[in-house]
Amino acid sequence: MVDISNIKTISIIGAGTMGHEIAQVALMGGFKHVILNDLSNEILEKAAIKIEKGLKKLESKGRLKPGVTHASIIQNLEKEGDLKKAVQHADFIIEAIPEKMKIKQLLFEKLGKYAPKHAILATNTSTMSITEIGSSSGRPDKVIGCHFFTPIVVLRLIEIIKGKDTSEETVEFAKKICEQFPALKGKRVLPILEKESPGFIVNRLTIGTSAYLNWLLDYAMNKDILIESIDADVKEIMEIGPFARWDYLGLDVIYNVLKYFEKEVSPDFKPGNALTKLVNEGKLGRKTGEGLFKWIGGKPQIKLDKKAGLFDLELFMAIQLNEGCKLLEEKIVSGYKIIDDTMLAGMDIPGPFGAGKKKYQKWSNLLETFVETSGLTYLSPCELMKSGKFIEMRK
Repeated sequence: MVDISNIKTISIIGAGTMGHEIAQVALMGGFKHVILNDLSNEILEKAAIKIEKGLKKLESKGRLKPGVTHASIIQNLEKEGDLKKAVQHADFIIEAIPEKMKIKQLLFEKLGKYAPKHAILATNTSTMSITEIGSSSGRPDKVIGCHFFTPIVVLRLIEIIKGKDTSEETVEFAKKICEQFPALKGKRVLPILEKESPGFIVNRLTIGTSAYLNWLLDYAMNKDILIESIDADVKEIMEIGPFARWDYLGLDVIYNVLKYFEKEVSPDFKPGNALTKLVNEGKLGRKTGEGLFKWIGGKPQIKLDKKAGLFDLELFMAIQLNEGCKLLEEKIVSGYKIIDDTMLAGMDIPGPFGAGKKKYQKWSNLLETFVETSGLTYLSPCELMKSGKFIEMRK
């Protein structure tokens, strides 16, 4: 058992959406020094305002711990523009900068020089190799992946991913610290991935479906079909449609992840013409006010009264089941229950195995038909899915 009572200082590098939300839950978790670092004071000030606003809102709803006020914990937040000063006394550091490998590697090289020797270096990457990110740190045993899901204060999931050299002590420390970050929906779910895999669990499944959405977006654009009508196809079953979710996360994020998967997994993940054009034009979604949709007050301006009849939910689930089966084949996780639990905690949607146990044959046929139509051979059903033998691999 590890003791985290001496862990007092949490440093977060990057004050964007993920960074400031991580800082907020660190404050709520009772850590006495939460240091937020970014490239400019303006960015830090804006992040601090958002954190305080978030804490005030939770306090007004009685969602902070008994005896805790927003004023009592916001004072534990420190804004620091100098990276060296931000990490020189840190016990646990979380990187939350853009998904570009070279930038992350340069940062971890600096963290390896500036941070105390005992400090754990965590990356919030959503898809990339923990080993590669930490390769320049000089302390690969202290590098680990801690992948949060936004809104962090609400959703329970934090995926914990080992690099090839990550020590078991580092894993235990990371797990204990992440347990201290509260979530409004209940106890944290902290699956530990024994091996690296592009996208880990949730994004491995969702990026698999992004190959379908990427194809569907180009198809709709070429046919002059309104994108909002595709989101309307699933309005009864999804709180936010697939393309509104892309906009919410940021089209640049989706683009970068697809480029990474294109390089590491399959050319079938190459970003399509429509997505590439929007990113090149700087239309990135919610963060810029316009992407696939226009955004006002943090909400997409879309009408969901007309359906396109294009989005195939069963095909969507079939792709996820196939990716889940591949995770089992590759021994990333030991059983499908871990995958289903992870999807529910991180995405608020059921994992694919509950329905897939009964429908795997139908879904395998769906995939084979779609591969013929789209040419996306990566989505061909794997042997474990086609055979149904995954049913024996619950835990």
